[in-house]
Amino acid sequence: MINEIPFTKRPLAITDLEMTGLDADVHEIIEIGLVVVNQETMEITDELDIKVKPEHIETADPGALAVNGYRTEDWTNAVSLTEAMQLFADKTHNAAFSAYNVTFDWAFLERAFKKTNVKNTMDYHRIDIPSIAWALLRNKNVNQIKLSALCRYFGIPEEPKVHRGINGARLGYEVLKKLLTLDG
Repeated sequence: MINEIPFTKRPLAITDLEMTGLDADVHEIIEIGLVVVNQETMEITDELDIKVKPEHIETADPGALAVNGYRTEDWTNAVSLTEAMQLFADKTHNAAFSAYNVTFDWAFLERAFKKTNVKNTMDYHRIDIPSIAWALLRNKNVNQIKLSALCRYFGIPEEPKVHRGINGARLGYEVLKKLLTLDG
């Protein structure tokens, strides 16, 4: 049973999504980046880097498409949202969802799980990396907790200008590892 696994033994599903805009009721997921991490060792055990074929590109925000570098020709081999969500669910069974902005990414994922009828078997807790950063760095003259600022603070190369889901997930993982060393 899922609840019998201690929370600290669950894998972490560090996720970063790219979307066609900021409104989960209007815009779509077009890319999923996932890094699955063993909480005890903080080692990566699996990854997912997948492009999702948009169904309504006409509702996209041009600014969002510029940020994530969407070009129709780069998405010709993209999978359906249902296939993407099933691949994501297969890799995140019993995991604790984690992201650099849990509220934002989870809003899109939750709608995608419902829309596709793919069963979400992750734990119900969410781990928000910026909240951990705030708790551990608020008295250390760190003025921002956005991902690029923490990458600079920890000496981690920043994400390229064109955002990719897998890059964001990997950077979230690297920042989380650094944060956890501050507490230990």
